[in-house]
Amino acid sequence: MQKRKPKLIQYTVRAIPREVDDKLRQKAKREGKSLNEVALQALATAAGSSSTTQKKRDLSDLIGDWLDDPEFDAAIAAQRVIHPDDWK
Repeated sequence: MQKRKPKLIQYTVRAIPREVDDKLRQKAKREGKSLNEVALQALATAAGSSSTTQKKRDLSDLIGDWLDDPEFDAAIAAQRVIHPDDWK
């Protein structure tokens, strides 16, 4: 049995704002993709039906990653100690 390709629908989109066009073209060039591929990905993402998982930015490139620090952990633990005499 031959597998059928899904039916694709053709769109014509008019009056694209210059800023949107510029951003799409820049992204296509940066990612080495066609303008059509980038536009389809943007539409799918905006419609909530993107099949690709978009990488979320976690800002670790700006602030670094969490590293275990026993001295920090000890300082935090000392701050969390409840002294019963302070509550009389």
